[in-house]
Amino acid sequence: MIVGFCKSLAGLTLALALAFPAVNAAEDLATALVRNTSERMLSTLETRRAEIDRNPSLIYALVEDIVLPHFDFERITQSAVGRHWREATPAQREALVNGFRQVLVRTYAQALLGYSGEEIRYLPVKPGRQSDSVTVSTEVRGRGAPPIPIDYRLYLKGGAWKVYDVVVDNVSLVSNYRSSFATQVRQGGIDGLIARLQEMNARGQG
Repeated sequence: MIVGFCKSLAGLTLALALAFPAVNAAEDLATALVRNTSERMLSTLETRRAEIDRNPSLIYALVEDIVLPHFDFERITQSAVGRHWREATPAQREALVNGFRQVLVRTYAQALLGYSGEEIRYLPVKPGRQSDSVTVSTEVRGRGAPPIPIDYRLYLKGGAWKVYDVVVDNVSLVSNYRSSFATQVRQGGIDGLIARLQEMNARGQG
């Protein structure tokens, strides 16, 4: 269960941060903010476990309220689509973002339903690739299993931290989807990728 849970976290995860004036001043606080958001999500899940077991669809509203405001889905989608993003019209871009967002939200919500008390260890925050970014590293530990590293990459957008990628066991969420998205665009164009995302959501695929 722990492996499936951690892989699914790459679909969309437990993070993140609020607003701060500068990255240097915020670095020491980033890990605490990741922890607080994670604990709020998992605590709410446990408190409402019986209710959610009766009606699993309730998990989506919890994810929307607690986690999703801290992810930049447009940047995530743009990075995953890669150079083909420039070929898309505004309407196509909106459809891509909405479709990919649903894929990631569903994957993350389903992962939460399988959570069974695995320990999350929070490691020191690291500077990101850009001056306005950081990486918050964590490890998810289950009994009898090696720890699985999960890194959250954040950047400052309008004074608020936003997640733009999640790296699970050294596999980037964005990079992982970029390859399959490029294949789909080559086969069916941007509209083909949009249709594929819609199909994945209709079938409940991640």
